[in-house]
Amino acid sequence: MQNAQTKPSQPAPDTAGTDPGFKLPGQAANTPQDGLPKTTPDTATQPVEIAPGGATNTSAAPLRDTAGRDMAIGAVAFVVLLVIYFFVRNAYVHHLVVKRVAPSAAGSAGWLLFVGMGFLSAAVVLAIVNASRYLTPAITGPLVVVGVVTLVAAFFVGRR
Repeated sequence: MQNAQTKPSQPAPDTAGTDPGFKLPGQAANTPQDGLPKTTPDTATQPVEIAPGGATNTSAAPLRDTAGRDMAIGAVAFVVLLVIYFFVRNAYVHHLVVKRVAPSAAGSAGWLLFVGMGFLSAAVVLAIVNASRYLTPAITGPLVVVGVVTLVAAFFVGRR
């Protein structure tokens, strides 16, 4: 027994370094995948910018996405303008009736004025919210054309 106490014990074999444990077939322990880059490029953390013209128009400013907050502020501003235009419409109808225009013609002219100012305001509000996205001929053009046509029609209908 004394001999067992004096004999130094040998260290246990290192099982953590040599035994990989449960391993799926084809999976290497601690080896990076060959398909992935070893380092992260500098452009990986930067935001992606999209040019409006794509590869054909590289000098154009990049598009920015319209935030929900911006759209909500624009919608509130548009509704406030519509309320103001409703009072302007009532004043215009009253003005035409005082000038001896038929009440039905005055009412029609007032609604045409309201619609015209509403369409022009929609074009302006959309252009302010995000000019790079909404200030295009496809979106702003019809709004401005309908607004101008109804304002001209309001002037002519109110003259009867």
